[in-house]
Amino acid sequence: MGVVSTTLGVPVTFKILICDEMLLTPANLARDGFDIEYIANMPRADVLARLPRFDALITRSRTKVDAELLAAGPRLKVIGRGGVGVDNIDVEAASRRGILVLNAPEANTASAAELAIALMLAASRGVSRSDRLIRAGTWDRKYLGREVEGKTLGIVGLGRIGSIVAKRAKGLEMSVVAYDPYIGDTRFEVLGIARARTLDEMLPRIDVLTVHTPATEETVGMIGPKEIEAMKRGAIIVNAARGGIVQEKALAAALTDGHLFAAGVDVFTDEPPPADHPLLARDDVVLTAHLGANTSEAQARVGVEIVDSVCNALHGDVSRGAINAPALDAATMDKLGPYLVLAERMGQMLSQLGLKAASEIEIEFAGRFPGDTQPIFTSVIVGYLKSVTDQRPNLINARSLAKERGIMLTQRATETSADYANEVRVTLHDGERVRRVSGTVFGRQPRLTRIKTYRMELPPEGFVLICTNVDKPGVVGRVGTLLGSNGINIAGMQLGRADPGGQALFTLSLDSKPSAAVIDAIRAMDVIESVFLADFTA
Repeated sequence: MGVVSTTLGVPVTFKILICDEMLLTPANLARDGFDIEYIANMPRADVLARLPRFDALITRSRTKVDAELLAAGPRLKVIGRGGVGVDNIDVEAASRRGILVLNAPEANTASAAELAIALMLAASRGVSRSDRLIRAGTWDRKYLGREVEGKTLGIVGLGRIGSIVAKRAKGLEMSVVAYDPYIGDTRFEVLGIARARTLDEMLPRIDVLTVHTPATEETVGMIGPKEIEAMKRGAIIVNAARGGIVQEKALAAALTDGHLFAAGVDVFTDEPPPADHPLLARDDVVLTAHLGANTSEAQARVGVEIVDSVCNALHGDVSRGAINAPALDAATMDKLGPYLVLAERMGQMLSQLGLKAASEIEIEFAGRFPGDTQPIFTSVIVGYLKSVTDQRPNLINARSLAKERGIMLTQRATETSADYANEVRVTLHDGERVRRVSGTVFGRQPRLTRIKTYRMELPPEGFVLICTNVDKPGVVGRVGTLLGSNGINIAGMQLGRADPGGQALFTLSLDSKPSAAVIDAIRAMDVIESVFLADFTA
């Protein structure tokens, strides 16, 4: 397609350049007050030459939006990425220049969900196996597939795509159970599906497993030999999310020994997979080439959605698809900067204290603060959501993301604080369970002042081990000895207790992250009641 430039005969306020190929029509590009220029697959040199005249740039994955390109657009206010990933955009450099980065996160959800259902059905009925045999000249009618009606589908990850899969599966008259520790009970109730509190609880109950999570430290490799062995003999596994969530060697081994009936795989750890990959030669595996977003409808939605979002953003509405938050002005950052850091880390800690499906986040501002407290509250939400969503929370989108998850946001203010000039107090509710964290700023240095009911003054930095225990001699020493024997140095310690001889809490600031095995060993000590690791490095 050549150059398409559209206006509607009204004064043009903003100019937008689309430099990568998208499914767009002149009607899609006709917007009051915008001059939208579409040149498919534009050479980089031409983008650099033309960009100084534009207020926004829209790309797909082809164009690399790096510091050089950003510098070539002095008028740039918005970068739009058609699709979900933003790996081709230097988001940090854009943020430094005050340029908003948007993506189109919802355009391909239906397509990705439908592919997961297609892989499940094809694996259940041996579709690809029969296709290959017929093409090779073999007419095999003895093969017996499996019906999905009346079977139980287990879903790991009940975000946008997982929720659509649940709805489609119910339409196939399947029972549905899901595991997602970051989603509140309301989502399960609205969808009318059962909730599994742990993965181990869900796996023995299901006939089909499908995963719909981002690839994170927590999820990569989460479905391995132990998890597959826990599933029913003859079960089916589908991975149309991210490569590596299901361990591919373990999947192949379970198919070989007959524990699994079949599998459907759209994504691999290495793409394309090598020719000797153990899944490629199997007749009981349905393979697709990372096609989750590849439908004409999804591609059309991507173009329309990102153009809509960029136009809205240029008019000040940044509620959809925001990846970064434009920097607050210098005066605000000078006043609130340390409080924003404190608030985000308080939110991070709350998400790591065992409550990952918040129903309410409540904040109290005690004392007088140097400016508007709303960014502080939003920063708490950003910190909490960092580890519980597959999107990137920021000062723009955090409240809407919380609303999507059914999280109630409440706040109040009191004029004084008994212990400090001011104090931020955050309470997180997860059903009947409650966690509280408080904090303040000393000389521009954030400090946590309360964890649960225990007072302390703790820098929220690095790795912090949080333990509750019976208040008696030797507890901290035993934990310190175990950490030392595993090469983990203690950089600092804080102690708090309710009453002498009662329950106590201590925190250990660590120079390195202890392994899961070390955490489990501490948890197993008879003097320890609970243990959590707060990671403030992300």
